[in-house]
Amino acid sequence: MTKPLLLIDVDGPLNPYAAQAERRPEGYTTHRMRPGGWFETKPLRVWLNPAHGEELLTLADAYELVWATTWKGEANDWIAPHLGLPELPFIDWPKMHGAAPRGTFWKTQYILEYAAGRPFAWVDDDITSYDHEYVEQNHLAAALLLHIDPRHGLLRPDFDALADWAAAL
Repeated sequence: MTKPLLLIDVDGPLNPYAAQAERRPEGYTTHRMRPGGWFETKPLRVWLNPAHGEELLTLADAYELVWATTWKGEANDWIAPHLGLPELPFIDWPKMHGAAPRGTFWKTQYILEYAAGRPFAWVDDDITSYDHEYVEQNHLAAALLLHIDPRHGLLRPDFDALADWAAAL
């Protein structure tokens, strides 16, 4: 049997960008990055927690890990090394930040295309009730959508929920 997908957003779940700017969250390290498309004069500040890499690698026994982020393949260059993750496949969004069906987040329609009927779990800070409804109506396989607070990033209960959901499939 094919493993379900674990679709991972970077900003929000792994990089709690909305945390207080002057207070790095406990367990996180600060990184300065210049991914493609970053045109600001100052590098982008990214907070990452190395323990998240270990947690994701543990989940890789039950899931196929996939980047579902606007970083696309650059997550392999800029994010994965700091978390101890191998190179992961990524969703190459046909169009970013465009129109979306019925109030959904712009990623949602492409998430379903990428999943192509496979079960998936998706962690993102922009998931809403519209996305849950859209997935329930348009995806026949099991799906877990976890909204992650971008002030806190992934927390222990989130990793537990992901492990429990995969085990229950």
